[in-house]
Amino acid sequence: MTESELSELAKHIHDARKPLNRISMQAELVKMALNGDVPTDKAIDALDKIITSTKDCSDALTGLMSALSESPSE
Repeated sequence: MTESELSELAKHIHDARKPLNRISMQAELVKMALNGDVPTDKAIDALDKIITSTKDCSDALTGLMSALSESPSE
């Protein structure tokens, strides 16, 4: 794999990690709401953000697959 391909792969991995981190943080917020530590409306907002973030992650992984399938094989 060339340095350029590695750089492109690193970008796609970063793009997938961002929504995964958001999902983790929002899941913690939902957990806190279930324990009564934060209002229920914040948990509902967190769930909406989790749904959006899973779609973002899926899109990032689709982009990675497209980039990998377009790269010339050695």
